[in-house]
Amino acid sequence: MGSSNGNCTFCVIIRENSGNKITFEDEHVVVFPDIKPASSSHYLVVPKNHILDVKQLDPSHLDLLQHMMSIGKNVLEDKQCEASEMRFGFHWPPFRTVPHLHLHAIAPVSQMNFLSRMMFKENSWWFVSPEYVVSRLEGMKSNVQCN
Repeated sequence: MGSSNGNCTFCVIIRENSGNKITFEDEHVVVFPDIKPASSSHYLVVPKNHILDVKQLDPSHLDLLQHMMSIGKNVLEDKQCEASEMRFGFHWPPFRTVPHLHLHAIAPVSQMNFLSRMMFKENSWWFVSPEYVVSRLEGMKSNVQCN
């Protein structure tokens, strides 16, 4: 499985291979429904290796990030969700509920209530898109190459 944190809720789910919770699994990630869904389809894509949060990522994680995005999209497509109704993102620390990196995959956006729309507001101070994270990591990569 890779590195884990004994007290982390998500590491426990992964370690115990909670089949009733996990809806998808491969060698890098697991997917399971959010316990407080913002819409009828709300899943978390969680890396098996314990990474504290999105701010801990560096350019070496770009492949993992792309994989998480691809899996999240596939899971929502399997639920017959329209691409225009999908929202993906990460809570930006210190605004996170579980100290383990996870991508929210939510659909349909049109079913989200006011509170959910605020909590998962795209590119806010507390919820950022995968594209933002990718551009940030690519920027780090450029800065390293320039030095």
